Amino acid sequence: MIAPFRLQGGLAAVLVMFAVASAIAQTAPARSWTEEKCHRYRQAWDDVLKRQGPAGLSQEFLSAHGRFVAGGCDGTPRVCPRSPRETDLANIMTVRALNAGMASTFLPWGCP
Repeated sequence: MIAPFRLQGGLAAVLVMFAVASAIAQTAPARSWTEEKCHRYRQAWDDVLKRQGPAGLSQEFLSAHGRFVAGGCDGTPRVCPRSPRETDLANIMTVRALNAGMASTFLPWGCP
């Protein structure tokens, strides 16, 4: 008589975790790449502001940036960094965006 196949403890745990993750993934709506980029960008922005604070950032800069994010990061509103602090923040966000797999054309930076 052939003994029934039994999974080893570690393999069984991995299969259970995979099944749970797969079920969760199926219930969560998938983001488009544009939505995912905006989500990653928003997280990076929140992180940078949490670490460095808003000191030295003008209300005009913060408002323009807020419109960019609120609009789904579609690139239409241009945000013009004018002070050295705003330029530093724009540079940090550019590096963070590129590290997260976004093209530089995604970013809102631009001055008239």
